[in-house]
Parts: sequence; structure tokens; C-alpha cells
Amino acid sequence: MLRFVSAVLMFLCLGAVAARAASAERGFDFARMFCSRCHAVDKLSPSPLATAPPFRTLHLQRPPKSLNDLLAEGILTGRLSGHPTMPQFQLNQTNVDDLMEYFRTLEQ
Repeated sequence: MLRFVSAVLMFLCLGAVAARAASAERGFDFARMFCSRCHAVDKLSPSPLATAPPFRTLHLQRPPKSLNDLLAEGILTGRLSGHPTMPQFQLNQTNVDDLMEYFRTLEQ
């Protein structure tokens, strides 16, 4: 019985890890498609637009809860982003979760 429970727990943990990896991959795809024109979305490159912070530093500028809330409420041009040229985005919760999961990979 103990082996069965251990196997089930291992299966659940591996499933959770795979789900987080898939979410991070979707977040990267979203960032590359919609954000990389201005922001560096990887761990090394400079941002193409000098005033756009690299995504790898966002956790240093805003606590994760604040960043999550900002994404969930929609990024508004200039007012909340501080960048007048920032396009307005309205993300659904799945987009927010995927981006947040991707941001976590950049912190490692």
C-alpha cells in the first residue's frame, strides 16, 4: 500500500512539474510574440528599447503579487507602465498565469 501511495504522489508531482513547464513555455511564446519588440525576454539580451526593462529584472522592480495584479488588470499605456509608448494589453487569466510562470524561470 505504501508503494502505491508513493507512486501516486510521484505521478502527481511529475504532472505538476510538466504543467508548470508547459505554462512557462506558453508564457515565453506570448512574451516573444507581443513583448520582444521592446523588452528583452531572455536571460542575457539587452532590451531593444533602452527604456523597456528586461523581463529578467521585473522581479527586482515589482513584487510578484504587484506584477501579477498589473498584468491581470491590463497594462495601460503610459499611466501604469510609466512608458508612454507602451501598447495597451488586456490579458486573460491564463495569459497572466503563463507569463508569471515564465518570469519565475528567469529568476533562476
